[in-house]
Parts: sequence; structure tokens; C-alpha cells
Amino acid sequence: MAEIIKNRYDFVVLFDVENGNPNGDPDAGNMPRIDQETGHGLVTDVCLKRKIRNYVEAACEGKEGCRIYVKERVPLERSNKEAFAYLGISDAEAKDIKKKDPDADVKIRDFMCKNFFDIRTFGAVMTTFTAAKLNCGQVCGPVQLGFARSIDPIMPQEVAISRLTVATENELESGKNTMLGRKFIVPYALYRVEGHISANLARKTTGFSEEDLELLWKAIINMFELDHSAARGNMAVRKLIVFKHESELGNAPAYQLFDRVKIQRHNSETPARSYSDYEVGIDKDAMPLGVTCTEMV
Repeated sequence: MAEIIKNRYDFVVLFDVENGNPNGDPDAGNMPRIDQETGHGLVTDVCLKRKIRNYVEAACEGKEGCRIYVKERVPLERSNKEAFAYLGISDAEAKDIKKKDPDADVKIRDFMCKNFFDIRTFGAVMTTFTAAKLNCGQVCGPVQLGFARSIDPIMPQEVAISRLTVATENELESGKNTMLGRKFIVPYALYRVEGHISANLARKTTGFSEEDLELLWKAIINMFELDHSAARGNMAVRKLIVFKHESELGNAPAYQLFDRVKIQRHNSETPARSYSDYEVGIDKDAMPLGVTCTEMV
């Protein structure tokens, strides 16, 4: 059995985008997400977790315990029913299973955590189990990410593009021979996202292990490497800064550690257009007792 993590972690990830759309907003015509009050760019936690899931699925294809629960074209209830099959019950019997087996919800939760990396990591809301009145329907994962926010305000640009062909014969016969479209890009932006890993939740709930932790770091570092596309431009993880606590519950508040990571632009008079336009500093002096800082990138 894999060793469950015993230390709390807090971490900071810096990533950038060049001539791409890091996270389009479907309610705004797929324009890059933006804080309307400050103009800073945003990337949701859901977007980042999707990229981590995709990397893990590709890197660990077929490996036991590394399946992905939230994935394209796979209904969640299909995976949920595997847990019912594991207990040897049908959907109809699920509502009464607690009467026969008081520990059924714990067994189902443990089965799902054991088999699906993203449940073991991020948790999940499994509605099939909630409908069956089982307490395992909502699992709080030990790894939590916030929204990423750009260091400086962004200026999204809408770019017109043309295609030298048409879609139908009728359009061609009418004399039309090109089609126009539009796409949004951010010329350049550096984003910062902060995350937390709870050893307490790992021990009590999901069994998130040291092996899972190493895979998570690898997935974060490479989360854009399998996700290249013309729409997203050039995206890359530039820094992964990890604060490790000696204890399960932590040795210092997370905000005190995050405040030690400072990002400054070299020249505030001109727009940033590359990572080299910024300086990243980490105050490692007089770290709180029981906390160590490691730059993994």
C-alpha cells in the first residue's frame, strides 16, 4: 500500500501565455477571462485541473489507480456504477444498502478514491451516490487550487482571420470564395496561482500518497506541454515554488508564505512581452520554523 503524505504543502505556480487565449469565457464570446474592476486576467481552477487530469491520463495510461473520473464523453454515473458492482448490488438496491451494510458509503468512497486519481487528489461530487442517500457522494480532496490572476492588467485583442475556402457549393456558386472569422489573443501575460495540499484530508479521506504527490508535481510542471494549440498560443509553467511543512496541520499560515514570493516588472513604462521582462524573488531568509521552500522549476 502506498504511503499517505504526512506533510502539509502550500505552493505557487507561475505560468505565462504569448499570443493566445489561456481561458476563454463562454458568456463573453470566448474572450479571455478578465477581472472587470482591475483588468487583470483570470484563469479558473477548473481549467487548470483539466490540464492536470489530461496529463495524468496520458502519462499513466493503463496504470492501476490512475484513472480519471471527470473526462470527456464518459458519463459520471457509468464510473459510479462500478462501485455498486464492487459491492455486488444493483442501482435499485443502492438506496437500501445502508440498512444491510452500515459501512457501505465508506467502502464506496474508498473504492472510488483508490481507482481514480482525480478523486483522490481534487475530490468530487458523485451525484449517483447522493441520490442513493449515501454520505460518500461528496468527497473533499486534499489538493485545492484557486483562480490564477495575471501579474499586470491584460489587453485582450480581437484578431480577424480569413479562410481561403467556403463551406458549401451554394456559397461557391454565389461567388463567395473566402470566409472570415475572429479570435481573441493576449499578446503576453504572466499568471500566478496558489494551491494547498492537506495531509489531514489525505489521511482521513482520500489516501493521497507520496507517489500521487510526485505525479502531481510532474503534471503541474508539464500541464501545458500536451495542450498546445493555435488558440492558446505559447503557454508554459515558469515557476513551481513549494513550501513544505514539517507537520500534518502546518507550521505557518499560507498567506505568510505566499507573501514571500514577489514578482516585479523590470520596466513599467513599456508593456511586458516575455518572461524576461519580470523578476521573481523569493524571500527565504528567516523562514518560519518547520517550513522549507523548494523551487521545483
